Amino acid sequence: MITRRHFTTLSATALIATALPVRAGTPMHVLSSPGCGCCHAWADLARARGYAVTVEELTDPEAQKSARGIPLNLASCHTIEADGYVFEGHVPFKALEAVLKDRPDITGLAVPGMPMGSPGMGDDPSARYDVIAFGGEAAAGTVYYRAGTAQPFDT
Repeated sequence: MITRRHFTTLSATALIATALPVRAGTPMHVLSSPGCGCCHAWADLARARGYAVTVEELTDPEAQKSARGIPLNLASCHTIEADGYVFEGHVPFKALEAVLKDRPDITGLAVPGMPMGSPGMGDDPSARYDVIAFGGEAAAGTVYYRAGTAQPFDT
């Protein structure tokens, strides 16, 4: 039998669970370039946001990225796997978290190269660069997010 006390406790627990951000408890596996400090800087930022991060070094970057469906023209220094998606390079957390929350029909997001000011590369919120969605409905790549703009999701 559920008492008023049990009901109140269960209700409060349900409310707290639904209020938690997407990242809470989300495992994230980072494949980093050997000796690359910015890969580890990005992973540290993810940990600070509450992700459960593991890091492994890439042994054959081209093959490992291709196996995950990342177009080589969108490649960067590290690859992240989280909740069925692939994130390539210095993807801003606002874009990554939108994908994890909204679950679009894409393989993932990429920030080609290593733009200055991106997460792990200086962390400047005013840095401007495009975040590209790829795979699924995004096909070979479409702009998903414009970092450093007033309306980053208006593409």
